[in-house]
Amino acid sequence: MKAQGIVHKYGDNVDTDVIIPARYLNTSSHQELAQHCMEDIDINFTKNVKTGDIMVAEKNFGCGSSREHAPIAIKASGISCVIASTFARIFYRNAINIGLPILECDAAAKDIKAGDEVAVDFDTGVITDITTGKTYQAEPFPPFIQEIIADGGLIRHVTK
Repeated sequence: MKAQGIVHKYGDNVDTDVIIPARYLNTSSHQELAQHCMEDIDINFTKNVKTGDIMVAEKNFGCGSSREHAPIAIKASGISCVIASTFARIFYRNAINIGLPILECDAAAKDIKAGDEVAVDFDTGVITDITTGKTYQAEPFPPFIQEIIADGGLIRHVTK
């Protein structure tokens, strides 16, 4: 599985309340959640994001409440992968459960800039910044987790 897109970059401690503000949690519509993704820290995110784009952040991405709405909003917005230095534990698990590919790679998270074009190979964990030509090595998920993500999440995987 691979992804390639333009980077939307964020810093440390991006919490779930910023990813999808609580005022929008009264809907179960993935598309409605996507319309408000990141709006409190990046008002233009939904206008600028394109299907396949990649989100990059630094440490502790997805901290805060355990809402699964956060990875759902990111995935539904068109983001194909989130790369971060580290993820909050519950966000990490929720991302796998809903089929949002994520990779931890501190060097990539620190070096890659907003607007860079990046390619990700999920099988090998290789992240390539096409803009700069630099490559980074993340730890790829084991095959069984890659299958869950490829199937669109845990529920779809189990019912398959």
